[in-house]
Amino acid sequence: MGKPTGFMDYKRQDKTAEEPMSRIKHFREFHTPLSKEEQEIQGARCMACGVPFCQSGQMLNGMASGCPLHNLVPEWNDLIYNGNWEEAYYRLVKTNNFPEFTSRVCPALCENACTCGLHDEPVSTKANEYGIIENAYEKGYAAACPPKVRTGKKVAVIGSGPSGLAAADLLNRRGHSVTVYEREDKVGGLLRYGIPNMKLEKQIIDRKVKIMEEEGVIFKTGCDVAKDVKVSSIMKDYDRVILACGASNPRDIKVPGRDAKGIYFAVDFLKSTTKALWANDMNLKDGTYISAKGKNVMVIGGGDTGNDCVGTAIRHGAKSVLQLEMMPKAPDCRAENNPWPEWPRICKTDYGQQEAIALFGHDPRVYQTTVKEFIKDKDGAVCKAKLIKLESKKDEKSGRMYMAEIAGSEYTVDVDLVLIAAGFLGSQDYVTQGFHVDVNERTNVKTDSGQYETNVKNVFVAGDMHRGQSLVVWAIREGREAAQQVDMSLMGYTNLSVQ
Repeated sequence: MGKPTGFMDYKRQDKTAEEPMSRIKHFREFHTPLSKEEQEIQGARCMACGVPFCQSGQMLNGMASGCPLHNLVPEWNDLIYNGNWEEAYYRLVKTNNFPEFTSRVCPALCENACTCGLHDEPVSTKANEYGIIENAYEKGYAAACPPKVRTGKKVAVIGSGPSGLAAADLLNRRGHSVTVYEREDKVGGLLRYGIPNMKLEKQIIDRKVKIMEEEGVIFKTGCDVAKDVKVSSIMKDYDRVILACGASNPRDIKVPGRDAKGIYFAVDFLKSTTKALWANDMNLKDGTYISAKGKNVMVIGGGDTGNDCVGTAIRHGAKSVLQLEMMPKAPDCRAENNPWPEWPRICKTDYGQQEAIALFGHDPRVYQTTVKEFIKDKDGAVCKAKLIKLESKKDEKSGRMYMAEIAGSEYTVDVDLVLIAAGFLGSQDYVTQGFHVDVNERTNVKTDSGQYETNVKNVFVAGDMHRGQSLVVWAIREGREAAQQVDMSLMGYTNLSVQ
């Protein structure tokens, strides 16, 4: 490494965030990047440790430690420290098709496994990744580079989320002719309509899609395969098919009053805002989206999507925001049974919760609580919710822990808008049945362990549709590995490197 003592000489510095009371007035990304000079210093903090856990991507105690894409983090940290930004870009994209996405939305598994973070603060790897890719666009390194030779093989990718895009990108580079089918009006899947603009502005997706088109990938939007487009025609027209349709079935809350007006799935709420912003030059026009303006909002679910709903509702002008979490609050620091380099099971206060604290004076989250009943007004709209507290108990037969209701702990809150952000359950059956692929008990498409080919010849699967709801980095990894196996099946060998 260029600076062996860098981790001792320099303190961690990261992108700075706009103040909550300022950023809630708009829907744009709100972090200010480090300067090139600052990022080069941050690159010097990389320790050249003997075992770079940051790039390991291994499962420890059921959780990922380090980057599932096996990004060559120490290499490109050293390269930017030495001012070699172009070579850093080539090392970065060797393992990651879309650093412009991951540097914005990934929870930075690499940083949580950083050796420097064992006794000090980790290297600001995510900020460095952002700097490398944005510099590459500015300098032209990330420009289109179409394949010089075509194989004559045709591949259809169904779904344009991160796994589908990753598979399409690699297979097109290999020289296969790739067509991506997307049922929505624009490309991106989860990236487009599941992640708000504050985390990923949509022109960032369009910038990359334009390059992929210049490289030869064909995108067909508004095409719902197995509905608008016959499966038989797809199977006839293409040599291989990759199903990358995501885990599209939102988990519901089945309690009395669920049919009340004003109760929506989180993905529908977020999608409506994204579409309305896009249609009106980043301004919300009344009547074009599901509005939280002036309403008492309740978000059910404590993950990233729940936090995104909190931040979006605040930007709408919500009167109040309450976020329910079934599980107990996680500790503020690592527990003894959760040592480094495991993923830290600690309480995270994300941007939406930070904004709620700044605006309303308190954290919106209520732990160990769930909905017992929704109460309607005379017009059939939700006006109140009956909540109940929960406690952790052990099942005597299985030995498993579960959350049980506490008798007599019910209480009622006023609510005008309910957003269900309780996760997703598997793939949609009209696609799986249309292609006749087997699914497991969770309705994810079934394959042999470590494999991506389904029970149907020439049909492969990748992403959340295969592994269940997960992170963007896992989706990209799945798309890359599926592409490698498709290439092998088409050519009898593969020169696609995915690690």
